[in-house]
Amino acid sequence: MESVITKKQKSMIVKWKKYKSERKNMNSLQQELFKLQDLKYRDFHSKLMPGIDKETIIGIRTPVLRKFAKEFAKTEAAESFLKELPHQYYEENNLHMLLISDIKDYERCLAEVKRFLPYINNWATCDIPRPKCFAKNKAELLPVIKEWIASGDTYTIRYGIGTLMSFYLDEDFKPEYIEIAAEVESEEYYVNMMIAWYLATALAKQWDATIPYLEERKLSPWVHRKTIQKAVESYRITDEQKVYLKTLRENC
Repeated sequence: MESVITKKQKSMIVKWKKYKSERKNMNSLQQELFKLQDLKYRDFHSKLMPGIDKETIIGIRTPVLRKFAKEFAKTEAAESFLKELPHQYYEENNLHMLLISDIKDYERCLAEVKRFLPYINNWATCDIPRPKCFAKNKAELLPVIKEWIASGDTYTIRYGIGTLMSFYLDEDFKPEYIEIAAEVESEEYYVNMMIAWYLATALAKQWDATIPYLEERKLSPWVHRKTIQKAVESYRITDEQKVYLKTLRENC
């Protein structure tokens, strides 16, 4: 007598087949990524990310991965890949961010960014250029940025400040935006480095609104010095401004 398969069992079989198919796609993707491996680059790049297991880095140069991402985005496997979290390799995380960055629908893009942020564990993945659709939705995005910056998570904070830097220092600039970044207090190196990067960029684009934060010593000593260092190294800061900034390093 043939056994009767219940609806629950049928559902489980369908899910299992789908899971096997997705895993096959993921294994195939990893094989394709390893074909792009550059071991010398891997050795070099891994030194820039202390604390990240070298064995989780394949070693793919950014232009090469970008080119791969553009082609991969056209496949059905890309959708399955975005659902697969966490990823095993650093390059898979970067690929994930690159795919998200090209999503044109703002609501969907933002949802994918929010879902992925908790899985970011390094500055390089965090600093991949922000989605272009963010630029067209700045009013809606600003409250979300504030939430990210207040999150308490190192790379979520960094992502928030980086987004503020990318979209709110030009025609949509308001002086109070500087305060959002300047008021962040953290012991995390990668947060403080992003604050300094933001402020150095703000000096280049919005000098008059930014310089009081240095003149009035509103920043922590480390961020104060690092901001000046990055600004002095910038080609967007005039020679006169650089001379003045160097005087603000004294007694700090």
